[in-house]
Amino acid sequence: MLRLTEIKLPLDHAAEEIPAAICARLDLKPDDLVEFTVFRRGIDARKKSAIHFTYTLDVATNRDAELLARFSADARVVATPDTSYQFVVRNGGLPSGTPRPVVIGTGPCGILAALVLAQMGLRPLVLERGKAVRERTRDTWGFWRNGILDPESNVQFGEGGAGTFSDGKLYSQIKDPRHYARKVLSEFVKAGAPEEILYLSKPHIGTFRLVKMVEHMRAGIESLGGEFRFSSKVDDVRIEDGHIRGLTLASGEQIRCDHVILAIGHSARDTFEMLHARGVHIEAKPFSIGCRIEHPQSLIDRARYGTLAGHPLLGAADYKLVHHAGNGRSVYSFCMCPGGTVVAAASEPGRLVTNGMSQYSRDERNANSAIVVGITPEDYPGNPLAGIAFQRHWEERAFALGGSNYAAPAQLLGDFLVGRTSSAMGNVLPSYKPGVHLCDLAPALPGFALAAMREAIPAFDKQIRGFNQADAVLTAVETRTSSPIRITRNDDDLQSLNTRGLFPAGEGAGYAGGILSAAVDGIKVAEAVARALGAASPVCAS
Repeated sequence: MLRLTEIKLPLDHAAEEIPAAICARLDLKPDDLVEFTVFRRGIDARKKSAIHFTYTLDVATNRDAELLARFSADARVVATPDTSYQFVVRNGGLPSGTPRPVVIGTGPCGILAALVLAQMGLRPLVLERGKAVRERTRDTWGFWRNGILDPESNVQFGEGGAGTFSDGKLYSQIKDPRHYARKVLSEFVKAGAPEEILYLSKPHIGTFRLVKMVEHMRAGIESLGGEFRFSSKVDDVRIEDGHIRGLTLASGEQIRCDHVILAIGHSARDTFEMLHARGVHIEAKPFSIGCRIEHPQSLIDRARYGTLAGHPLLGAADYKLVHHAGNGRSVYSFCMCPGGTVVAAASEPGRLVTNGMSQYSRDERNANSAIVVGITPEDYPGNPLAGIAFQRHWEERAFALGGSNYAAPAQLLGDFLVGRTSSAMGNVLPSYKPGVHLCDLAPALPGFALAAMREAIPAFDKQIRGFNQADAVLTAVETRTSSPIRITRNDDDLQSLNTRGLFPAGEGAGYAGGILSAAVDGIKVAEAVARALGAASPVCAS
């Protein structure tokens, strides 16, 4: 087959225009076109007066070899690459007497790691400190309604991980020569995600659909011999001669193990502290801090799409913004949620955290994103866990500023820019539950972050007209953009630098940033575990 890129068509094109465009590109007669599939479809909105779709198509013709030769100098016509996933397997499963591999955490990294291990016949044991996804969802929505936090069942902890309560974005900029992302998306479709995620350039799922997918994936893992255990927090690890040999659960139960995938997410601070105390190599890494900002979604749509705003094929518009401030800080938008809500994402009592979430429809009134400022370990010198203390400090300040009841401190943008306390809402109504408390956000952010954000936001208005809207709403504080630590691993076998058998993975270990990249990392570490167990030759695809 042939892969054709940069096929451009109008938004309202008819179905027959795609094969016509293929024939025009290849100078082909219609009878020579056998079939085609859409590999990718993106929206080019750089010119608001000429917004169009850009397609990547996989095409079969009666003259593939001839056409490849004729277009050998045209990078827009190439042979379709093989994107099927090749398993690393052991014939017969686990060696006799070998403990089954353990996966700690059921976010996208842990679930994909467990799935691939199960598909290779390695029957993983999956431990999750939180609850199964439906129980967890009830607890989380209860927190949003009533302000009663369950530290083990919330936005951060429980089946599905932090990505369950998000926009469900499924795109990433990671290098992926082995097409792991295609494997992830294919498994998501099998679990109930819409097939469009296989070809949209910016696919997303949304919270409600993610809940059902997670349940289906768990059932698939269990059908292949995997086992899930919820409310099973790992309190300690047993390390002998530099090799992990066992786990201790909060219940006191001891589990023998030699191969552990650590997919614990970026908020498992107590586990980070335990691992550091046991001597597992950890280092501090950069992350970011800032606020959530809410605008009317209609404003973002108009700024991005002009007169085509509201077109049903365009949906809710997003944005991505970056500014390099005069004080040397980078300010950028993070986790933009079109047509979404700002959510309470705390996981520890007495500390307040915000995040963003969208449903599949993206039809809520407001758009929101985090506006965050990059920080480095130089901002929080000390031991490798100093970033955790830094996060907690600002989360505690935000909690107190909001009234010590999980209401979020909030400020109108116009007031924020001049350092004035807000006293009344404008036209933009905040979506955060259980509620907001208007105030001056300055005590909830470091001084360098305040200065950088006050410089950046007016600059963002040049890219998104209206971004500087005076009654846009800021809520604080966003601290969980990424893990503040890295549980460093070897490049070759993906095991901890100083603890054999321990495979740090995903966002919590500092090796991913989002649903898709975390899931891809889960596949990589599952393969590494299979190799460590003596896995054999590759076999054919899923």
